[in-house]
Amino acid sequence: MKTQEEQMVWVQAVSYEDLAVNTGKTIRYQGEEVALFKLKSGKLQAIQNRCPHKEGVLAEGIVCDDHVFCPMHDRKIHLPSGLVQAPDTGCVQTYSTKVHEGMVFIGFQINKELAC
Repeated sequence: MKTQEEQMVWVQAVSYEDLAVNTGKTIRYQGEEVALFKLKSGKLQAIQNRCPHKEGVLAEGIVCDDHVFCPMHDRKIHLPSGLVQAPDTGCVQTYSTKVHEGMVFIGFQINKELAC
């Protein structure tokens, strides 16, 4: 049986140094749109780029700590889990990230299912 890492396609996205802190960047790969964030801590977070409420572009949202706020209706989404915070409901897909030789890679699951 393959590990989760073996079931991913790693796609080169952008240079780590080119990412602005707490500012989203839209990455597209084979019909998927990802919002990539470099947090103040330097940690990377990648999530589906559309809010589950009204499909607001999350890369355009305001980042605060480990959350992004949808620019349309201010839904608060936890970046590590993809969960919309109560009292609102819903979730977005999260993606694995890694940095290799200064480049950011996003992991796309080969057979993915939204599990939230």
